[in-house]
Amino acid sequence: MLTFIAELNGLDTWSTDIGNAYLESLTREKVYITGGSEFGDREGHTLIIVKALYGLKSSGLRWHERFADVLRSEGFFPSKAEPDIWMRDKGDHYEYIGVYVDDLLIFSKDCLSIAKMLEDEHCFKLKGTGPIAFHLGCDFGRDDDGVLYYEPRKYIDKMLDNYKRMFGTFPKPAASPLVKGDHPEMDTSELLDIEDTKIYQSLIGARQWVSQIGRWDIATAVMTMSRFRAAPRKGHLERVCRIHGYLCKMKYGAVRVRTQEPDFSDLPIKHYNCEATCYTSAAEAIPDDAPRPLGKPIVMSSFHDANLYHDMISGRSCNGMLHLWNKTPIDQYTKLQGTVETATFTSESISAKTCTEQVLYLRTSARYLGCPVKGPTYIFGDNESVVNTCSIPHHKIKKRHTALAFHKVRECIAAKAIRYYHIAGKSNPADILSKHWDMPSVWDVLKPLMFWREDTADLIKDQDSETPVSTPSLSRGVEAERFQSGLDGVPEQES
Repeated sequence: MLTFIAELNGLDTWSTDIGNAYLESLTREKVYITGGSEFGDREGHTLIIVKALYGLKSSGLRWHERFADVLRSEGFFPSKAEPDIWMRDKGDHYEYIGVYVDDLLIFSKDCLSIAKMLEDEHCFKLKGTGPIAFHLGCDFGRDDDGVLYYEPRKYIDKMLDNYKRMFGTFPKPAASPLVKGDHPEMDTSELLDIEDTKIYQSLIGARQWVSQIGRWDIATAVMTMSRFRAAPRKGHLERVCRIHGYLCKMKYGAVRVRTQEPDFSDLPIKHYNCEATCYTSAAEAIPDDAPRPLGKPIVMSSFHDANLYHDMISGRSCNGMLHLWNKTPIDQYTKLQGTVETATFTSESISAKTCTEQVLYLRTSARYLGCPVKGPTYIFGDNESVVNTCSIPHHKIKKRHTALAFHKVRECIAAKAIRYYHIAGKSNPADILSKHWDMPSVWDVLKPLMFWREDTADLIKDQDSETPVSTPSLSRGVEAERFQSGLDGVPEQES
């Protein structure tokens, strides 16, 4: 979010690391040692520890309090969207500092002055200070046209090296994280022993982090395989190795921070008569304690989908959502639904409700970050019956939990917080986050979001032809050719 806001408002992005951060704060724990010979004249004395040493239970909290006091003294205040995001009003924009223990991201038009303030006035020892190139396992760079992108390239390379040390060879390249329609929960192969279980858990942990820092295309596969960490089977380990093979083959994916506003002017604005209904006075709950909005506005759009009977044992469907700010993917979600639904209609309804709740969260988060939110959020789903039923305020629903889902969506539509539209299934990127797919079926929507260098393709395709409006060039030349050539000969559905 902060990276997008910085690019949108012309702020520089720097990263830095505070050396020996815990030792910059004092501990409240009662800790002492008896001096040894290395203490000279103080040998045998009781020496009280006053620094927040690494390894003490409360050192993390003590450092957080110490750094919070420093930032408050410099005019920063924590955002209610996330307490480790610190903001400072600069008149026409906000400066931000994102804190992850001792790793900082600085977003400002004068990042150098903030870094100097931390060094000179507060005597912190900063390391690696400068324009962002690497942060928390993620590489940052700019395309030839200046668009900022981030990708876990080095982290994936490190994963490949670890994989080779574990298995003696690199993984076999794969064109998708899992085979289309796969059901790992039905696997009956032998259980792994303790050592192989540890390997499985290590591989899953690494893939979870990769999916969080940009590679949302493996999120559904990682979510599915994470459920077997306690007692994995041999077949589960083979599937996790396949996920690694997919990252090995398709490791050139990146999230590009595109700040141009999407053009939704061709979408019809549907007006429904909410008088004499329970939605008459519906209004979006806008926080009254949010900081004043500064900078350029954000146009939000979201895609959702549900895969009926995703889990063959529990019978639960899988939700998938992808949220964009302007043309940049900001957040993704993939998870089994909490109830068993017996029809696509009801599972898609639950998915629409969950997506709406996340949209409201994102709109509130943006406001607490001081960003103007432009108009309603555009939500797209590929079940036209659900879209129409959710939008019409007089439609009756009999099942109670489904009715509550419809009420949530309808009320937000009546409050003009969202607009809900139908999109063709082949054009819905949320499919990637709700089911196990093969590359030919998702390439047209995955490519513009993760592998195109230029503008994002218009995902709202012509409903008759279902062909993209434009076909921008692929990303970064030779690298694009390498993974593109790997797609040649991929069957429509792998065996």
